[in-house]
Amino acid sequence: MKKNFLKWPISVISGILVIVFYCIFTFISLALFPPPYSPLDNWLSDLGNSTYSPNGAIFYNIGCILTGSALFPFYIGLYKWYTEKIWHKILVTLTQIVGVASGFALIMIGIFSEDFPQPHIFWSEVFFELNLLVLILAGISLLFHPDFIKIIAIYGFVVAVINLTFIFLVETPLLEWFTVFTALGYAGLIIYNMYLKMIP
Repeated sequence: MKKNFLKWPISVISGILVIVFYCIFTFISLALFPPPYSPLDNWLSDLGNSTYSPNGAIFYNIGCILTGSALFPFYIGLYKWYTEKIWHKILVTLTQIVGVASGFALIMIGIFSEDFPQPHIFWSEVFFELNLLVLILAGISLLFHPDFIKIIAIYGFVVAVINLTFIFLVETPLLEWFTVFTALGYAGLIIYNMYLKMIP
């Protein structure tokens, strides 16, 4: 039986846009980046550097702004995971607040690209730290929801460990790529869970 598109939760629709926006604009900018470019040597933000990539930088930066904007309704829509338990509702609410803040930080990364080193570094650090926090909060709060698939929550904790490693232990371009795309994968799994459990 087909799911009714009109009844899709806002987190499902906006979450799909998060993944689509980021991937499309990242790979357009990657295609326009003068070779050589390698995740082993280049940070994702290099794609938004107009000195390195005069033709492709604008696409990456627009992608960050659109992705960050789509994160707002994605996290706000997590109210669908509220339960009657006060502690659980508080955890989900904290996830929403931190998630929206991470979306704002991503927008600022797009506005202040590598062409503006100091604000770019600041907002990049803010984004990755907020992203780590939201992974932990989401994992804990959703793990205890009866309709949430537990293995997805466990995957979220694994992604959080990867994020933690990137922030505090090993800062390498490849690990940044891995951190970002595993986090997108986590968003995709949350979308899938909501699609299965919440759409008639």
